[in-house]
Parts: sequence; structure tokens; C-alpha cells
Amino acid sequence: MTVISDILVATGAFAAAFYCWVLSRRLKRFTSLDKGVGGAVAVLSLQVDDLVKALEAAQTSARRATEDLGRANDRAEDAARRLELLLASLHDLPEPSAPQPISPFFVRPSASGASR
Repeated sequence: MTVISDILVATGAFAAAFYCWVLSRRLKRFTSLDKGVGGAVAVLSLQVDDLVKALEAAQTSARRATEDLGRANDRAEDAARRLELLLASLHDLPEPSAPQPISPFFVRPSASGASR
């Protein structure tokens, strides 16, 4: 009986050792930098760095565009004020007299006074 129990304990120990060996190989593949999670983490880290740079560039561009738009808005408001002033000054002008009719044909006086 003891021999059978010793054989069962040894078989269990070998099975546990084999299971640990398989888990060890899987863990090595899982954490490898080429194929496993380590590689994925490295790639994601590079992508995060690229995205941070792109975000900073976009923020700088947005700031510049905002400043340009503000300057353009200020210029437009100044132009609108000037136009309002010009329109107000037009109301101060006297009314024009009745317009003279314009002849559709220009008649040149002849030197001899004779007509054809």
C-alpha cells in the first residue's frame, strides 16, 4: 500500500512540476518584448508620446488661430465704426438739386451750318 501511495505522490509531484514548467513558458511568452504584452505596452507608449506631441501642436495652432481671429474681429469692428461715421456724415450733406437730363446722343455743331 505504501508503494502505491508513493507512486501516486511522485506522479502528482511530476504533474505539478510539468504544470509549473508549462506556466513558466507561457509567462515568458506573455511578457516578451517582441510578441507579448511587453511589446504591446512599448508600442502603446510610443503612440501616447506621438499623440501628446500632436495634441500640443494642435493647441498651439488653435491659440494662433484664436489670436488671428481676434485681430481680424477688431479690424472689422474698427471698419464698421468708420462706415457708421461716414453714413452719419452723409446725412449732413444738403439735398442735391434736380438732376439735369442727359441727352443720349451727342450732337456736334457743324462748322458750315449745313445739314446733310
